[in-house]
Amino acid sequence: MSGMHLAYDLSFTHTEGRWARAGSWIGRDFPDVRMYMELAQTAERAGVDMLFFGDGSGVPSTWRGSIAPAVEWGIQWPRHDMSPVIAAMSTVTSDIGFGLTYSSTYMHPFYVARLLNSLDHVTGGRIAFNVVASTRGADAANYGYQQLPDHDLRYERMEEFIGVCRALWDSVAPDAIVRDRESGRFADPAKVHPIDHAGKFFTVKGPLASVPSPQAHPVIVQAGNSPRGIAASASFADLIFGFGADLAGQQRHRTLLDEALVQEGRDPARVGILWATQVIVGRTAAEARARREAVLEFWSEEAVGTYLSHNAGYDFSTLPASFRLGELRDEIVAAQASPAGLVGALVAASGPQTTMTRAEFFEHGWAAATGLDHTLVGDAASVADALEQNFAATGSRGGYMFATPLAMPSGFAEISELLVPELRRRGALAPRYPGRTLRENLAV
Repeated sequence: MSGMHLAYDLSFTHTEGRWARAGSWIGRDFPDVRMYMELAQTAERAGVDMLFFGDGSGVPSTWRGSIAPAVEWGIQWPRHDMSPVIAAMSTVTSDIGFGLTYSSTYMHPFYVARLLNSLDHVTGGRIAFNVVASTRGADAANYGYQQLPDHDLRYERMEEFIGVCRALWDSVAPDAIVRDRESGRFADPAKVHPIDHAGKFFTVKGPLASVPSPQAHPVIVQAGNSPRGIAASASFADLIFGFGADLAGQQRHRTLLDEALVQEGRDPARVGILWATQVIVGRTAAEARARREAVLEFWSEEAVGTYLSHNAGYDFSTLPASFRLGELRDEIVAAQASPAGLVGALVAASGPQTTMTRAEFFEHGWAAATGLDHTLVGDAASVADALEQNFAATGSRGGYMFATPLAMPSGFAEISELLVPELRRRGALAPRYPGRTLRENLAV
């Protein structure tokens, strides 16, 4: 790999007050597909590699056991299935890729493999599949679960899920379709095979009743950063979505991933990490700082608590006046929730024996919920400087998944018009769409 690859995280272009901020659409609101079609064209002109959609199917309800705060303030909701939006965006673009998220915890691999195959045809080979092991109780309740399955069991299911998808994508050989007009023979039956999978979680006969897709397999993206999650990603992922909020955390993730890749017999130089990075870029540093302050005006403790509790799967409204970080982490683990994120970062930074007050926790939580603990703020030159330094310090493999707390479309438009051209002028980016498919363009 040479040079940074860039993606835009469009998961939350319309939540947490973005819909109302200066620079937001007037007369167009989520989920108007025209917003995304225009954004896709802007991003492609800049040479961005991929537009990415995370997903979650539950309305946040962990904070105080109620959906009311999330509904009232638009915290992490509404969320739509974005596969039709990706299909629409692909019709007005020719090179940019699209990342789509489905949960291996709740979905069935046959359905997902078939859908992604279809989307890969619609987009001309530009689909990536972000597979997740779900951590949110609100999602679990919608699929008939009383509580989340065990953490490690979710990753075991994910590995089998991906194995089934891969077998299905390979069940029709790339040259199986002959389409002989003279004889009327459509395909060679010797090259179409059942998979006869019978595993711990899934039983699937196969084959996939589809024409092989342009990429054969969509690009597989995975974001687990626990030891079990890293082991899973090392076994099958083409590209990693990383969440290190500081350089030490990023370097630790890169080191652990490299070790796991070697154990799997894979070349670490071939597997990049796209680091989740929030960006506020202005024409001047002062303009960028003013935009940062405008973001802070939206958030209240209720909004922060709703956000943190939903993403951890643990109700932080129950925190006592003071507590040890290690005890909180253990409670979260016992609830089969996610000890990563804010709590994991605090334990890593301060140690499990550290005592913290509720007020101190929410001070940290404010930065985590707004994303301002991992936001680069400044003009294009200063943000590009920081990215180049970070890219070198984290192994120069992969790149960045940009998000912005600013309005849709102005936040991403300014990244496309100010920051991306500055990085390209410096020669910091990977070549602009050198191949025909997303897999070729990402060199995975």
